[in-house]
Amino acid sequence: MKGFHYLLFLLIFISCKNDSGQPVEIVRPPKVLSFSQNIEEAHNKPAFRGHEVVTFHIKLKFGGNTRLDANISMTTNSEKVRVANANGATLVYDGKKLYLSPASANGKNARFDIFTWQYFFSLPFKLTDPGTIWEEKSARKLNGNTYQTARLTFMPGTGDSPEDWYLIYKDPDTNRLKAAAYIVTFNSEPEEAEKNPHIIVYSDYVMVEEVAFASNWKFYKWSEENGIGQQLGEAEISDIHFIEKEKGLFKKPTDSRIID
Repeated sequence: MKGFHYLLFLLIFISCKNDSGQPVEIVRPPKVLSFSQNIEEAHNKPAFRGHEVVTFHIKLKFGGNTRLDANISMTTNSEKVRVANANGATLVYDGKKLYLSPASANGKNARFDIFTWQYFFSLPFKLTDPGTIWEEKSARKLNGNTYQTARLTFMPGTGDSPEDWYLIYKDPDTNRLKAAAYIVTFNSEPEEAEKNPHIIVYSDYVMVEEVAFASNWKFYKWSEENGIGQQLGEAEISDIHFIEKEKGLFKKPTDSRIID
């Protein structure tokens, strides 16, 4: 047996020499990952999905006015979401139905708020979800820097707005999500939404239990021809932490009504 181990070592040693007879370091090729997988890996999707629930505070402003000031809790698979607004209104999506509490609260933007902001927050972890379709695009400039890009679309029946699309920008140094141009087809026809694309730019990343999250979002007008345009708004993301799923967190609130 000792002779076998010596022979095995000798074969490995010989195979690790170059033409001059000197030992060389074996360099294994890196894992080949797709555009979307690279981003998910850079953000540590396995660690993110290893938790049940993530919660964060969002302070969102458009045109200098506060659009949303709320604590958002969501399961890391995006199945259930809770938005507790500073104005006292609470939205809960239990995986099937959307509830607004109190029942007398204004529900005008309820469906948009429950799905949009949690999606922008969790976007780096959802790029390979079922129903996603990817198309590689050419590199693009953003604020003077060059980024690799790819277009994300969805199969019919995927999510609440399957006709939305995103043009994803990947940071070449970190592989993290840098920006996403997009259209919003919720409550509008795709033809109209195509006339008003926006872009969200992510920055000021923080690490929470080895997971990377952007703590600052900026929203701009965007066009295929000219790229980034006028700034429209921004969001501050804070108090990001993981929790265990609490009993009742995603249950129908008392004094609530269903939002269709």
